[in-house]
Amino acid sequence: MHDSVTPEPPELFTWQFATDPYPAYAWLREHAPVHRTTLPSGVDAWLVTRYADARQALADPRLSKNPVHHSERAHAKGKVGIPGERSADLMTHLLNIDPPDHTRLRRLVSKAFTPRRVAEFAPRVQELTDRLIDGFAAKGEADLIHEFAFPLPIYAICDLLGVPAEDQDDFRDWAGMMIRHGGGPRGGVGRSVKKMRGYLLELIHRKRADLGDDLISGLIRASDHGEHLTENEAAAMAFILLFAGFETTVNLIGNGMYTLLRNPGPRRQLQDALVGGDNGLLGTAVEELLRYDGPVELATWRFATEPLTVGGRDIATGDPVLVVLAAADRDPARFNEPDTLDLSRRDNQHLGYGHGIHYCLGAPLARLEAQSALATLLTRLPDLRLAADPAELRWRGGLIMRGLRALPVSFTPERD
Repeated sequence: MHDSVTPEPPELFTWQFATDPYPAYAWLREHAPVHRTTLPSGVDAWLVTRYADARQALADPRLSKNPVHHSERAHAKGKVGIPGERSADLMTHLLNIDPPDHTRLRRLVSKAFTPRRVAEFAPRVQELTDRLIDGFAAKGEADLIHEFAFPLPIYAICDLLGVPAEDQDDFRDWAGMMIRHGGGPRGGVGRSVKKMRGYLLELIHRKRADLGDDLISGLIRASDHGEHLTENEAAAMAFILLFAGFETTVNLIGNGMYTLLRNPGPRRQLQDALVGGDNGLLGTAVEELLRYDGPVELATWRFATEPLTVGGRDIATGDPVLVVLAAADRDPARFNEPDTLDLSRRDNQHLGYGHGIHYCLGAPLARLEAQSALATLLTRLPDLRLAADPAELRWRGGLIMRGLRALPVSFTPERD
């Protein structure tokens, strides 16, 4: 029997929704899989929630990443995209451009993220992981976001970019400002982004005179070898690698650890495997944690360059389209028992890293950091437990990312 009255859609983007958006997404997948809604910023956009539609939309060349295609003037007010990037003239980066520029810039950067380069970086990531845990292991308590998940990817990406050790704490401060999503002083995000851009331009000048084996030196070398890369593009590129590779990894480690703490069976299964020297489960576990409660809730903005149909809905030229990765990755049409955490899940083509030409470049590095972080925490602090009522934990505001503000834990202090 088909009810002629469609039930009211659930309320989206409230703090209650942020705590657990999955029931609302399940409702949308079933009743309104491509749903037009007004976002908290006042911009109207389409939300795509089913896996098949999401995968199609992510790879559809008619959905441009470039905000010039937005039909409204809202994008000129900076209501779409990354906070602060427009005022700091950092728009020409990989997340905002289409081929052929995207193809050229991506080719340059992909050299830094080859499996070989990432494998060479593994001991450094392990060293950073251990050093951070050393900082709180004797206390018996910690906030895993601020003391661990936040600094780890910052220091890792700084090392990769070639930011000197003495400048990395400044980077930490700017990044902290960017991640607060309105929790800091007004205009703070824009100021931090501008400072970061100024610093990156200056660093590019310094590196030009003394090239090293880091990513910024690689970008300079490539552009000096006839691959055209302006200084502005180089600064924008360094910025987006930092932005895309930082908050996502904070959330991957934070959400992943939180999920394990709330699912004692799977967590014990992973701990037993690690203690027994079997690292095989660790690989599938990180992919499953990404699928189950991943760091990126909605894929970054896309804009229709011509009329198109997604999931039976007609989308007009200039309309923004947001692919809800968190909804697609729990679609029962694609994943068996999608609301169950199965760390050994094999058939797991989740969309946590996107799909198509904008598939996450840094995926190998994110995997490495998450595997190192989770394995080391679980083996060094085996009785780690949540030190707060889950209902009291707060999720950071912001449309694209999904991550906890804090993750307080307690454990038996490590003895020297």
